[in-house]
Amino acid sequence: MLLGRAVQHLLSYVSPAANSNAVQFPTVSFLSDWQVLGPFQIGTREATWGADPLERLGGFRALEYNNASTFRSSLAANGTIGWSNLTARVPIPDVFSATAELNVSFPEIDWQGLRDVYGWAAYQWQAWARGQIVVQGDETEFLELYTPQILEFWVDNVHYFGGDFYDFRRVPVTLRLSPGIHRLDVRLLRDVRAMGGVGHPDMQIKLDLVRRVSQGLSVVTQSGGSYVLLSDFIGEGASLASPYASVVLRNDGIHDVEVTGIHINANVGRVELLSPAIRIVAGQTRPVAFRIRTLPPNGQSPARGSIFINFQYRVDGEDEDQTLTASVQPRIVSAGKPHKVTFMHPGGIVSYAILRPPSQKAIESARANQAFPIFLNLHGAGVDVDSDVAKEVMDPLPDLQAWVLIPTGGTNWSGDDWHAWGFADVEAAVEMIEDWIQRFDWKGPGVDVNKWLVAGHSNGGQGTWYALTHRPDKIFAAAPISGYSSIQNYVPYTFSHVADPGRTAIKDAALLSYKHELLLSNTKDIPILQQHGGADDNVPAYHSRLMSQLIQEAGADSDYFEVPGEGHYWDGVYTTEPLTDFYERQIALEAASVKGAPLNLREFSVVAANPGDTGPKHGVEVLQLATPGQIGRIDVVFDPLTLACIIRTTNMRMFRLPPYFRDCSFVQVDNQDISTIFKPSTAPDTLSRASGQWEISSQQALQDPSQPPPRLGRQLGPLDSILRTHGAFSIVQHSPQTAPIALQISRNLHQYFAADTSITTSYSTALNSTGNIISLAINETLPPSSAYPDFPIQIRSGNVFIRGPNNIPTLIPHIEGRGLAAVFLRPLPDERLELVVWGVDEASLSVAARLVPMITGTGVPDFVVMNREVLWKGLEGVSAMGFLGNAWEVSSNSFIAG
Repeated sequence: MLLGRAVQHLLSYVSPAANSNAVQFPTVSFLSDWQVLGPFQIGTREATWGADPLERLGGFRALEYNNASTFRSSLAANGTIGWSNLTARVPIPDVFSATAELNVSFPEIDWQGLRDVYGWAAYQWQAWARGQIVVQGDETEFLELYTPQILEFWVDNVHYFGGDFYDFRRVPVTLRLSPGIHRLDVRLLRDVRAMGGVGHPDMQIKLDLVRRVSQGLSVVTQSGGSYVLLSDFIGEGASLASPYASVVLRNDGIHDVEVTGIHINANVGRVELLSPAIRIVAGQTRPVAFRIRTLPPNGQSPARGSIFINFQYRVDGEDEDQTLTASVQPRIVSAGKPHKVTFMHPGGIVSYAILRPPSQKAIESARANQAFPIFLNLHGAGVDVDSDVAKEVMDPLPDLQAWVLIPTGGTNWSGDDWHAWGFADVEAAVEMIEDWIQRFDWKGPGVDVNKWLVAGHSNGGQGTWYALTHRPDKIFAAAPISGYSSIQNYVPYTFSHVADPGRTAIKDAALLSYKHELLLSNTKDIPILQQHGGADDNVPAYHSRLMSQLIQEAGADSDYFEVPGEGHYWDGVYTTEPLTDFYERQIALEAASVKGAPLNLREFSVVAANPGDTGPKHGVEVLQLATPGQIGRIDVVFDPLTLACIIRTTNMRMFRLPPYFRDCSFVQVDNQDISTIFKPSTAPDTLSRASGQWEISSQQALQDPSQPPPRLGRQLGPLDSILRTHGAFSIVQHSPQTAPIALQISRNLHQYFAADTSITTSYSTALNSTGNIISLAINETLPPSSAYPDFPIQIRSGNVFIRGPNNIPTLIPHIEGRGLAAVFLRPLPDERLELVVWGVDEASLSVAARLVPMITGTGVPDFVVMNREVLWKGLEGVSAMGFLGNAWEVSSNSFIAG
């Protein structure tokens, strides 16, 4: 019956009047008949933990359509839902592509009633949809499947996790489908942050299948062109703004390839790969970075005509090199205009930002040897900063005495909402300006890379709050515009599956760095102007009103300006009269300040949720917390009469004091006089607490080889600290069965962060690299930690052994039929990290791999041990989770069942 409908479906594409000799059947198509099961409740960003109630029944893939079946759902009247039918819009396919468009809604659900009580959280739901792909003909088809807004799906019996939740279209899944009918099961997740909270909570899904012609190495294309990242050419001489460039390549062959060389147009200049050899395993996508050394202008501008980039590569098992060509049409921008500049992200990829140098008028009004600050503009979610709208937002203010910088954060969604990966991109973009100045032999004012005026809209407004609370010493003024206060407050986690408070508290603690409301003490003495549209239905004005209240309660202050009748965005939102006056006044005040003058210090506080992402306040910097996963605080009071400096700490293990504290008559920390232990030096002093007393630490003490390695810097923080890599990620396959998961993780890291990964079976090669490592292991194949063999989490005979707080041992056993999986961080030298992704079998490994950082807001701590029950219970299916301390011990606030 189904095959008959498929044939009728294909015949319907043939016009009756068509000449039979000219008829071409589409090779691949979607059927229009779909079956839907849902909706079920789902919490904010909960899907990575599983939380699919159908998994208790073996998963949607195990269920067959039955219009008489009912399933329990908290969203529906009488608490039950059933199957429904859906007719997809299936445009007539051509020989190269096919599309299915689904409009999924559940009008029988009282959405408005739920929202009236629970707010936007009630507009989030999950469901499954089943369709068919028909492959016509006698040959296997090689296809790309694009899945915007989809996180998880099955094709026949193969599971895919990661998808393309934000519609980047960067890395589609490639399929090889034999002739016949293939089942496609798609998990639908309606997410308010990604899809909105206004109107009816429907989902519009558009799935695309594209026929692949090449099955070897190819250049990834986007919007009809090669995915080539190249700086703009500037001015009449058409000088390249930056030498760094990259091309995204994908290996769709069955053998690995190695890129060994690169060539470019002779009139453009010389070119070199940034890595001598780049290995791209079968099925992998990688950005290949290179450097262009342009020739000086010689009458023939290198920017005239296309640039052709030729890659030399060799396929494993073949003796001869092959060539692959990517092309790009260069863009010439007038001098002084906003333009694209590339630079190296710490993660080893080429990123870019939009830079507007100071105007001629600003240059003429500058003092001799003046260094201008940076006006940092953080974009909102989904915004392409290379679009005219984004580049031109500051055009009404052409003569600011500042370097205007608009970073990407890594992607249009700023990687991870301007946090670990996205903010590393910001800081790399800031450092790029000095390279730009040197490259163009700039004669105007220099740049002060440590003085920022930060403004951002929407998600960029949230990013502005992050910058304020995590880099207070760099920011002299800030303007959060229509920004939400925190991820947790934007769309509450109300509808998440019920879980033990011991587990939920750890998940919440893993998100503390996102909870800006708790960190506002760091903003004291920084001028802040908040602006919000009074009629904003995307980010309600409540967020800015709340932050203006909480800032005062934290002992800081801000000015708040609400624009009546305006929504989330309007033309001129960045340059309203209050904002314009604020920018110009704060830049002028900064220019007039005396550099190197002594600090006029009053009492202040430093608050840190994670020292790994928190910079100093007035030079005082948190280095380690006593208990991770809890807020740490340093309160400093200066007595103007006695010149005493009084410090009180909360949850503090190690911190740094700047040299000016030696000018105090005495320094007291937690009622202990430490003046006598200061060293005669101009360097900062590092204080650490041991046996209840504060003492000056030395680097030798911090690196005592007889003790576990100290956890410092980039190693600190929950699981997403793995994103602070310096170099490409190394994904190590410790057993051959891990290969599909290695590709999945590689694909997801590139899809969501534009990151680069090297997939290898050699642990030693990965250890000798510069980047962080992701180790994939099944059962007994995980080697011991190279930096700490006695690490407190071990795999023993397929079970997980944890040496918990007070050295109490716990064995979490593998129970047949339930599986066992774990993810946890381990130390490497030079502040590097290893993320272990382990499963007792292949199915369990796929459960663990879901928690590798991908989309923000999931709240994964330093370690998690779980079984298959997480797939339907969510967090409640976790057996152990928690934090690792300053010596890599399991923290006392961790949760270990049993």
